[in-house]
Amino acid sequence: MTERYTDFHLQPIAGEWREGGSDRRLTVTNPYNQDELVTIPLANREDLDAAYLAAEKAQREWAATPPGERAALLQRVVEIFDARKEEIIDWLIREAGSTRLKANVEWGAARGITQEAASMPGRVHGMTLASDVPGKENRIYRKPLGVVGVISPWNFPLHLSQRSIAPALALGNAVVVKPASDTPVTGGLLLARIFEEAGLPKGVLSVVVGAGSEIGDAFVEHRVPRMISFTGSTPVGRRIGGICSGGEHIKKVALELGGNSPFVVLDDADLDQAVNAATMGKFLHQGQICMAINRIIVDERRYDEFVERFVAKVKGLTVGDPDDMATVVGPIINAKQREGLEAKIATAREEGATVLLDGPIEGQVISPHVFGDVTPAMEISREEIFGPLVGIQKARDEAHALELANASEYGLSSAVFTADLARGARFAQGIKAGMTHVNDMPVNDEAHVAFGGEKNSGLGRFNGDWAIEEFTTDQWISVQHSPRGYPF
Repeated sequence: MTERYTDFHLQPIAGEWREGGSDRRLTVTNPYNQDELVTIPLANREDLDAAYLAAEKAQREWAATPPGERAALLQRVVEIFDARKEEIIDWLIREAGSTRLKANVEWGAARGITQEAASMPGRVHGMTLASDVPGKENRIYRKPLGVVGVISPWNFPLHLSQRSIAPALALGNAVVVKPASDTPVTGGLLLARIFEEAGLPKGVLSVVVGAGSEIGDAFVEHRVPRMISFTGSTPVGRRIGGICSGGEHIKKVALELGGNSPFVVLDDADLDQAVNAATMGKFLHQGQICMAINRIIVDERRYDEFVERFVAKVKGLTVGDPDDMATVVGPIINAKQREGLEAKIATAREEGATVLLDGPIEGQVISPHVFGDVTPAMEISREEIFGPLVGIQKARDEAHALELANASEYGLSSAVFTADLARGARFAQGIKAGMTHVNDMPVNDEAHVAFGGEKNSGLGRFNGDWAIEEFTTDQWISVQHSPRGYPF
């Protein structure tokens, strides 16, 4: 039997597991019962510098490793994911507050992108282009960027770290990860143990767990990383993008930011399917998902019937201990997030939304709250919620539903329900979002399909061929086969 990983108070920095050099300590707790999981001496600027310099050095040899060897290593990581499935899921439940359902979904997503990444070394290709200059050959080489800095969030920490780590490593880059302070184990340290067990050379992957106030800007500003991959809030993403484009060291950036997903129910929709999808798409992981449904928009001819069925369905959800197999809605990640959600509940009431369903708030667990008669001007419609709250809006007709769906600064994911698939596809193309799903929930992520947003939801695309594009760069090399004549 495989022994469980231990010593998560240490960090893999520059090829060595050691304590961070800061005098600060981070105590990681279970968001459901507040049990202490681990106390970590945090990394400081010197640790960050050591990690980046070691990555810069190790990357050269790693990039020269044959593609088949890199692919084989990623495949071994998949095998370790399988062997350690229950250990990984246990950490996701205890550290991230994931329900067992969500933890299994996240494990599968992280495994899937790793499997996809294992195929990437053999899919990188360049090209040759003709030249207008006699005797010249133009070659385009696709090469690793070098070192990639990854900043990951707390909501899907395992997957949203691995979504960048696995492709970046597969394509010959080295990686330095800064996981969220709420989830340093599942967002980085656990993955580092897995890659170490798979045989990744020392220094190619470092994890720095440090305070944003101490190493946050330095992580982005450092001269070594050629790309920063960030998943998180739009305000922070805007700052990171500004540093990457306007700082001393200009670098590539991939940003997956906030969302405000519309879920549209047209007049001919199958309401049973729509209600099932809306319930899953809103309350999976307590709604703490960038793609989670934020606004339900229903044609006024089906509004009352939808509301009745939806409220009845949500009333039956099990709320509480995430380790219980039956639980659908578990804890909010931390007290600050819970307090923000409590404020949103109070504001929705004050602004005149109709309370269709509410329930107790016990510790970090907030029961589902559903509001009706919501308007676009209300905060619950305008802002990303990131919790088990949702508002339902009426649309006069299809055109009005599309108008309401697009009434947001965000454009990550979206969904529309209709019996007419051609109508659904036309409606989907009218939504200003990176992803739209017809007759399904907006919470979808497949390892080989482009994932990303429009407007203030970010820049770039993850997964599949799009990840190959993001984590590599093109170099034009021309070869003059015969002497060229010059005019002077």
